[in-house]
Amino acid sequence: MNSAQQTDDLHLFFDHMLLPAGFARGVRLTIRDGLIAAVESDAAPRPGDERHGCGVPGMPNLHSHAFQRGMAGLAERRGPSGDSFWTWREVMYRFLGRMTPDDLRAVAALAYMEMLEGGFTRVGEFHYLHHDIGGAAFADPAEMSRAIVAAADESGIALTLLPVLYSYAGFGAQAPQPAQMRFVMDLDRYARLLDGADAAARGLPDAIVGIAPHSLRAVSPDQLAALAGIGAGRPVHIHIAEQVKEVADCLDWSGQRPVEWLLGHAAVDKRWCLVHATHMTPDESEALAKSGAIAGLCPITEANLGDGLFPAETFLAAGGRFGVGSDSNVLIDVSEELRLLEYGQRLLHRGRNMLARGEGRSTGADIYAAAVDGGAAALGVTGGLTVGAPADIVGLDLSHPSLAGKAGDALLDAYVFAAGRSAIDSVWRRGERLVERGRHRQRARIIERYAATLDRLTA
Repeated sequence: MNSAQQTDDLHLFFDHMLLPAGFARGVRLTIRDGLIAAVESDAAPRPGDERHGCGVPGMPNLHSHAFQRGMAGLAERRGPSGDSFWTWREVMYRFLGRMTPDDLRAVAALAYMEMLEGGFTRVGEFHYLHHDIGGAAFADPAEMSRAIVAAADESGIALTLLPVLYSYAGFGAQAPQPAQMRFVMDLDRYARLLDGADAAARGLPDAIVGIAPHSLRAVSPDQLAALAGIGAGRPVHIHIAEQVKEVADCLDWSGQRPVEWLLGHAAVDKRWCLVHATHMTPDESEALAKSGAIAGLCPITEANLGDGLFPAETFLAAGGRFGVGSDSNVLIDVSEELRLLEYGQRLLHRGRNMLARGEGRSTGADIYAAAVDGGAAALGVTGGLTVGAPADIVGLDLSHPSLAGKAGDALLDAYVFAAGRSAIDSVWRRGERLVERGRHRQRARIIERYAATLDRLTA
């Protein structure tokens, strides 16, 4: 290494840092070209090092619909009867009806900025808003995907883009509804969409493009089988078993429950992420765990929509892996996703520390590490702060009252269950400090454009 390369290196020193083996003290990172080049523990800071209190790996956000950030708060009025996911969906259809590519970029940029401020450093964008207003196809099938890529570039967040195949309105290849026409495409156009998404994402560092059959109700069995060839080697994400009605409709169509049907008809493996998987039998939970697929849990959205609670006890006992996602983006906050995940299990089982891995284990540390590992796997990357990995780091402010006097795993317990996102001081993406004192460096400009966009969309 020559002296010019040495000069370009960035050195960050943390009093406490969560490494793959656990918390370490006195950690000095050498960052070169956005990647971690060296990790020293029990080290002393050197002249020129940036000094910080506590560093943890950035959290992968394995499931996002960025455009839905713009409708946060618009679906919280009670209807005449039986509000549910299905009535919420009608509000969503109306909201997206006027959205242009520029609008999508403005809304997605805000969502991605808030993700960085909230502790997420990579997003899995489950993107199904493909066509123009009214459902007419763009000349470029990836027109809206390019808006997503531009928003990721503007905010600085890492991107795993998951273009969605959405063809039908219900099980058994039911004809799509008029409100769904901005989503709908066939396999040939979907293959062109993937090519366009690959080209668009090529300009982002370490971007990945996966595939996403929307759900068993929105693709046919033949399409699902064909995707195995179209998407060979890519991450595969699918919504499944989110709603009781969905389970009942799948039983009526096939005689099997959604997870049961999928595991019996597709080669589900570690490349797959089954989003929600809320309503599973114990046998389904064990089979999903043994497949190696990741369960994509979105506790804030699942609570907001009244979905239900994931059967974590059986799934984790069978060796299952999970990650978390912000889904509808009604509230974007890593700590709240993890806290609500644990609290949901406490309410369900009327116990405490349900997701800790054993006696004496830290609940906050265990669920944080598990979500980093599972979320990264679902998005096609390796999680954690190791040599060769991107320097995607969340810095916690040790002067925060809830972190006072804490060290090691207790820092994550305090962050998840007490301090929340107010403890986040800095966020680095590939060694670049995008968030300082809890605020993204482009915050004012992104919010200004978002507000103007929302004024027009909701007028």
